[in-house]
This record gives sequence, C-alpha cells and structure tokens, in this order.
Amino acid sequence: MHLGMARTFLAAWLDARAHGGQILLRIEDVDTVRARPESPAAIMRDLEWLGLEWDEGPLYQHDRFERYEEVLGQLEREERSFRCSCTRRELAVASAPHGPEDEGPPYPGTCRSGPTQPERPTAVRFRTRAGDVVPISDLRRGQSTEDVQARVGDFVLRRSDGLYAYQLAVTVDDLDQEITRVVRGSDLASSSGRQVLLRKVLAPRAAEIEFLHVPLLHGQDGERLSTRSCAPSVAQLRESGLTSLRVVGSLAASFGLVSTGTEISASALVSMWRAEALVEVPFVPPLA
Repeated sequence: MHLGMARTFLAAWLDARAHGGQILLRIEDVDTVRARPESPAAIMRDLEWLGLEWDEGPLYQHDRFERYEEVLGQLEREERSFRCSCTRRELAVASAPHGPEDEGPPYPGTCRSGPTQPERPTAVRFRTRAGDVVPISDLRRGQSTEDVQARVGDFVLRRSDGLYAYQLAVTVDDLDQEITRVVRGSDLASSSGRQVLLRKVLAPRAAEIEFLHVPLLHGQDGERLSTRSCAPSVAQLRESGLTSLRVVGSLAASFGLVSTGTEISASALVSMWRAEALVEVPFVPPLA
C-alpha cells in the first residue's frame, strides 16, 4: 500500500466513523492477471499499523465470479446486454475523440445487432437506451446528472478474455453489501454514471448511493503518487523507523486537518472530519 492508497482509505475510515457508519474491507482482485496473492495480507498489515480497523471482511472479488455471471444472465434476459467482437483499435478508428476524463470514445454501436466478427472471442457490453440519464450525488462535486448513452455508450461488463469489468464487479458488490457511500480517488469519478445506471437496472428499489471523490495525491515533483511512480509504501516508512502517528499526521495534513509535522492517531481525527469543507493540499508534507 503506497501513501496515496493509505490516504484514500483514511478518508473513507474517517467519513464512516464520523457518521456512525461501518467500514467494509473489499479486496478488488477481479483482474486475476495482475493480482498478487501476497498483496491482501500486506495491505491488511499496513491498515492495522495505521490504526484503520475495519468492521466486515475482507470480501474477495475472485470468490464472486459465479455471482457476476448470474448478473450477466439477468441482464441478457432483460435485453440489457449484447456480445461485441470489436477490438480497441477498431473502436478508436471508428469513433471521434471524447472528453479528457473519459476512458475512451463513446461506443459507436457496431455490434448491437450481433457480433460483426463472431469467430472472435467476444466481450459483453451493457446495452444503453435513450433516456438513461442518472443522478449522481457527490459530497464534494455536488449534485449532477449524466446521460450515460451520450457520454460513453454501451460499456463493457466482461472483457473478451473473460475478465469481469470493474463497473460490473463493484456495482454488484455494492448492492450485495448494501453500500450507501463510496469514498475513493477522483480518478474513478468518471465511472459513477455507469455504476449508478447499472445499480438502477439491477435493483430499482435499492437505496441511492453517495460518492466522495478524494483528489489524488501528488509528490513534490507534481507527479501522481502510484506504484508505477515508485511512491513510498507504508511498509517502507514503517521499516525506516517512522511511527504510525507521524504517517497518519502527514496524511491528515494533506487534507488540511492538522498542521505539518503533527503526530496524531486516526481516532483523534474523527471529530475534525468535515468532508464537504475539506481543504486539499496537493502533496503529503515531507516525512523525513
């Protein structure tokens, strides 16, 4: 777990504790190609060291493939899905450029009447309809609506290599776990419309979900903290001799909750948490 991940979990933990909610730990390892078997134990060890306990879980997505397949069957019966043989390259050529926050151009509808190349392995796409406009509630971004068909078109539920898509897996998990608020990084904000629409189709009477998207953490050089950017891990900081109070204090300072250099526990921050009025600092103050 690198500092950016720890910071987002801290935000989720504080938000839940401040509102009498529960933290449900989920290991999102639906991408079995990239998932590392030793990672969950290391993540849980880091969370415990930081004082960020959870109330339920962990739930592992790799144990839920039968459930995801069951939902795909439901969508097929309701004519809200179809098979698609298009490659990414073909779609990029066929579609016009789209907005900078999107994951690509809107799907042009090539295989809506059936796979154009049925001999290929096919993906499963959600079939959007005119009028698929959904409300999105975000504690920081406010209330908005999204026309999913216009913005992204028919989106992938299961890839052609058989891996279940993030949009499907987390929506099904959120429904089954009765999640009412999702706290996550701002890089996932563009997924909200698709997930709200899926939720509405799968469970029309389910409670509306609320989001809190935390701006991403950057280093002193302005680069986004990530595993690829060699961001310091919680384990490395622990092994260097830093205390958990020092690390939590530094993360809290990046939210504007405390001053730089403060050593504090996560539990002591709960009374300070105000998600709507959060001050964002673009990087974690130096820990050395």
